[in-house]
Amino acid sequence: EANRRLQAFRDRPKDGLIPAQFVELPLSSRHAIAVDVSRSRLYLFENTAQGLRLVSDHYASVGLLGADKRIEGDQRTPLGVYYITSRLDARQLTDFYGAGALPLNYPNEYDRRLGRTGSGIWLHGVPRDSYVRPPQSTDGCVALANPELQAILQTVQPRTTPVVIARSLDWVTRARAEPERRALSNLIEGWRVARSSGDIERLMSFYSPQFASGSRNLSQWRQLVGREMNQAGGRPVNIKDLAILGWRDQNEVLVVTFGEVVEGQRTGVMKRQYWGKEGGLWKIFYEGVIG
Repeated sequence: EANRRLQAFRDRPKDGLIPAQFVELPLSSRHAIAVDVSRSRLYLFENTAQGLRLVSDHYASVGLLGADKRIEGDQRTPLGVYYITSRLDARQLTDFYGAGALPLNYPNEYDRRLGRTGSGIWLHGVPRDSYVRPPQSTDGCVALANPELQAILQTVQPRTTPVVIARSLDWVTRARAEPERRALSNLIEGWRVARSSGDIERLMSFYSPQFASGSRNLSQWRQLVGREMNQAGGRPVNIKDLAILGWRDQNEVLVVTFGEVVEGQRTGVMKRQYWGKEGGLWKIFYEGVIG
């Protein structure tokens, strides 16, 4: 623990750097979290009009057998891009979880695509007779000291707060990140234009042959979306609160979340898409309504 704390102190990121995984976040995502497993460190960011700003960082414990969770019960912490799904306070939990917990949406659609199993991955506290736990001591969760977790519990919002868990974070300047942000924003805009066009063939060119959404394969998804486009009657689709998160391991993945509103309507649905690289091109392999 002492070594990890000293390492994090020596290697604290310089002002203005952000994890490369946070490609674009809307202001509706008021905060973001990144966990660096190699440093046993959790970083909390505030999302401002000028971009992400690091507001605090904390010592954190991870899985007993390290990271890269594959199967249920392997005592490893997953690596990837997730979202906080809910907030649990101490009254809802046993003392083992301390001040409370923030569950994550593990396994996400990318995890499922790779056959990863397990559940119950949380950010949580420690028993009240403890201050912290050793760097690798959980069953796969990320555990923090109760006072530090309590501050996070009171700050972040479920559903809109992304959590990146990486073996080692790649810190970049906003200037270095901007070309990728612009390119990926244009990619999503291309999908929106195709979705608005009424041309189902043009839209389907954005989807992977291996696409699946629940029980629907690509052919069934095509039929569903075709009906929706007909019902829209040629009215364009607008996107709001666009979030783009990037992940790279053996594959490149985008986790894209946005509100979809048909022109003339006051409300719409929140959608999440997972994109993967196929033959050098980005293709959607999952799309679904969330919330």
